[in-house]
Amino acid sequence: MRPPVSRHHPSEGPPGPQRRLYSADLTPPWKKSKPVPEVAADAGLVVEELSTGFCGAVIRCEKTAQGPTVTLEDRFGKHRVFPMEPRGFLLEGRPVTLVRPGAGAGATVRPSRTASGSVAVPGARARVARAGRIYVEGRHDAELVERVWGDDLRIEGVVVEYLEGIDDLPAIVAEFSPGPDARLGVLVDHLVPGSKESRIAAEIGSDHALVVGHPYIDVWEAVKPSSVGIEAWPQVPRGQDWKTGVCRALGWPENTGAAWQRILGSVRSYKDLQPELLGRVEELIDFVTHP
Repeated sequence: MRPPVSRHHPSEGPPGPQRRLYSADLTPPWKKSKPVPEVAADAGLVVEELSTGFCGAVIRCEKTAQGPTVTLEDRFGKHRVFPMEPRGFLLEGRPVTLVRPGAGAGATVRPSRTASGSVAVPGARARVARAGRIYVEGRHDAELVERVWGDDLRIEGVVVEYLEGIDDLPAIVAEFSPGPDARLGVLVDHLVPGSKESRIAAEIGSDHALVVGHPYIDVWEAVKPSSVGIEAWPQVPRGQDWKTGVCRALGWPENTGAAWQRILGSVRSYKDLQPELLGRVEELIDFVTHP
C-alpha cells in the first residue's frame, strides 16, 4: 500500500496542535429558548397573558416610558393593561411576542361583538364539548339561548339541552350525577317564591348543580315587547293555555309555532332580552365553565 500523502509542507516546520473554535455562548442546546413568532397586536386579536391567564381581545396599544403596553378586554368587558414583553402571551395556546402594529396603533378600536355582547373571536373553532351541561325547560328556551349565546357556548364547549318540563328534575339531576368536572346548570321558567317550580328547584342539593330562573310564565315574555313590536305582553286569564291566549289577545293566528318564529326572529342581540333572563344565563355559563 502507498503511504498516506502528507498535507504538510516541509518548509512550514513541524505541524502544531489543532485548535477548536468554540462559540462564546456556552449554554447547552437543551437549555436554549426556542424563538417565538412576533405577532402584531391588531385590534380584536384574542390572546392570553402568560403570567396571569387573563384572556381577552386587544383594544389598544400604547407607547409608555416603561415600554409598550397592550390593553385587553375579556368577554365580560373587564380591561387589563399588560407590558408587551417577549414571550409574554399565548395565541391559540402557543407563546408569542406581541409587537405594536403600524400607524395609528394608539387609537382605541372596539372589537366586534357576538349577539351576547362578548368579544367576537373571528375564525375560532368550537371547543370539544365539556362534560358539564346546561338544561333548559323547552325547545323555545334552547333556541333563544342559541340565538344570543350560541357563539359563546361553542367557544366554551358548553352543550344546551332541553327537558320538556321540570317535573322530574330531581331524578334527572341524580341521573346526570354532577361533579367537580361535570357541573350542571338548569334554567327554569317562572321561578318565583311559592311556585311549583320553586318547590322543585329546592329539592336539588348538589354543590355541583345550580338551578336559576326568570320570573316569566314562559320564555316568550323574556323578549322585550318593543322588540316584538307590541306595547306589552298581554295578561292571560288563569286556566287558559298561555301561548294560545297571547296569540288571541294580540290578534295573531292561533299557531304557537308560527308565533314563536315571529318572536325569535325579532331577537338580534342581548339588547332584545329582559335583564332577568340575561343575568341568569350568564350565571349558568360561568358556573359550568369555572369549576
